Amino acid sequence: MIRVEKIYKQFGDLEVLKDINVEFERGKTNLIIGRSGAGKTVLLKILIGLIIPTSGTVFYDDTDFYKLNKKQIRKLRMEVGMLFQASALFDSYTVEENIRFPLDMFTNFTPAEKSNRVNSCLEKVNLEGVNNRYPSEISGGMQKRVGIARAIVMHPQYLFCDEPNSGLDPKTSILIDQLIRDITRENNITTIINTHDMNSVMEIGENIILLQDGHLVWQGSSGDVLTEDSGIIQNFIFASPFLQRLKKLALEK
Repeated sequence: MIRVEKIYKQFGDLEVLKDINVEFERGKTNLIIGRSGAGKTVLLKILIGLIIPTSGTVFYDDTDFYKLNKKQIRKLRMEVGMLFQASALFDSYTVEENIRFPLDMFTNFTPAEKSNRVNSCLEKVNLEGVNNRYPSEISGGMQKRVGIARAIVMHPQYLFCDEPNSGLDPKTSILIDQLIRDITRENNITTIINTHDMNSVMEIGENIILLQDGHLVWQGSSGDVLTEDSGIIQNFIFASPFLQRLKKLALEK
């Protein structure tokens, strides 16, 4: 679980986040949504510790992140996995070397232990046997799955995903969503996803927060979205006539 209390963030005269209070639940897919400029990325970076808030704090379970020393922060970071928007794989490393990178950095595992951990993660993302390929030799969807394997190779307690479906076709996006959801449930991870993908919202949105102009203006699940009469949700989730028709069909069933 990650809990945010009274987070404000200001850059000069611009107040980007305003009194954010929210709890991201363990074992669930927690989604941060909102229009461009709403503050999603800033909030995600604050959660990870890349940006320090103007005021407020972040708790990892019962631990106040901003009261940790450098050694304690390093230890906590070993429990954090990160899936980047563009996968962020090393082009000159093989798939196995990319996934093994955190193990090389943070553990004293033997080569055999590292290899076993890599192969286990490749199996979880359905990519057995691609160990010796390079990122340029696999598709964008496969690269994203390699990114997921690297993110979970340290068996993290917390998983952050920044626009995981960016640049992917709809079918591959659904596969990535399902993979993230299954890994979250199977390993009881606190997963936080920053996304613009409305399919992700409806398919795996177990705990959704909507940001607007730096404020948290709505919180609920994908099921709540369908029955929510709030103009804020209507104007954001169902902005297009096509999605409005889909909602109507869903409610008629």
